[in-house]
Amino acid sequence: MKDDLPKPTQLALYKMLVELRLTEKRAYDLFLQNLVKGTSHLGLGQEAVAAGFALAMNKDDYSFCTYRGHNHTLARGASMAAVLGELMGRECGLLAGKGGSMHLTSVEHGAMGSYAIIGAHIPVAAGAAWTAQYRGTGQVAVAFFGDGTTNIGAFHEALNLAAVWKLPVVFVCENNLYMEYTPIHSVTAVKNPAADRAAAYGLESIIIDGNDVDEVYRTARQAFAKARAGDGPSLVECKTYRHSGHSRADPAHYRPAEEVKEWLTRDPVTLYRTRLTGLGIAASVLDAIDAEALKAVNEATEIAKASPPPAIELAYRDVWANGGTEWRN
Repeated sequence: MKDDLPKPTQLALYKMLVELRLTEKRAYDLFLQNLVKGTSHLGLGQEAVAAGFALAMNKDDYSFCTYRGHNHTLARGASMAAVLGELMGRECGLLAGKGGSMHLTSVEHGAMGSYAIIGAHIPVAAGAAWTAQYRGTGQVAVAFFGDGTTNIGAFHEALNLAAVWKLPVVFVCENNLYMEYTPIHSVTAVKNPAADRAAAYGLESIIIDGNDVDEVYRTARQAFAKARAGDGPSLVECKTYRHSGHSRADPAHYRPAEEVKEWLTRDPVTLYRTRLTGLGIAASVLDAIDAEALKAVNEATEIAKASPPPAIELAYRDVWANGGTEWRN
């Protein structure tokens, strides 16, 4: 195990892991209180992928993620109150309460949307990378997606074009072993659904431990350096595991009990805290980070709860260019 990351980087990674974990737990608690409407897809257990990549990004880089996008949006800098408010359908939400859990977007933070249609965002991320290449800005686009997406045509089309044009884009597969309720291995011809297809597009096969935030961070930095140097895209497969079901309505009984038990021992937050204390960082320092994160989540929760539902006039905003109804006439 390498331990050469600077201490400030290690603490920043730990802080982000804890903030993501506590915010997702709070989202679940609010759902149980009937304050989060509709469905939601939690990223509990997959925080290391979001944290490692986000901390390695430049401020003006682009993130594109799936409906399981709370972690990725928060990691790019969106406020807890704005994310929780959006989940609760409140005016303080990122989209004024109109988007909900599956459509989190914060352009000012480079979070370019959560996409509910499987694979839809991957060509969009390639397009964003093409604009950066054309403008010479040095920006990189990152597309996060699940293992099931690797069997979608848009995945293969985007990879092919990105490789041909050497686009500054990084494709990140969060392989949590299940495409909704179906084990990915039961419907895919190769063992590693993303990495084993990389060679078809002239890309390196990259498989990493998606629960090891240090490994994720180092891999992200290498992929970003490659993209900024003009050497084209990377495809990274992160092995990880969601602690809960596919969505809030899924008890996940299809997963073997021993499998769940094994993966819970590889919790990314617990693993990293143990690593940091082993490297000499005092438990009291980490405890202070934990306490500060919990305080922030509590404050964000109260702000979101106090925010009103969006005004009816907001229904037309962001739909038509002028926000009005003249199109009907």
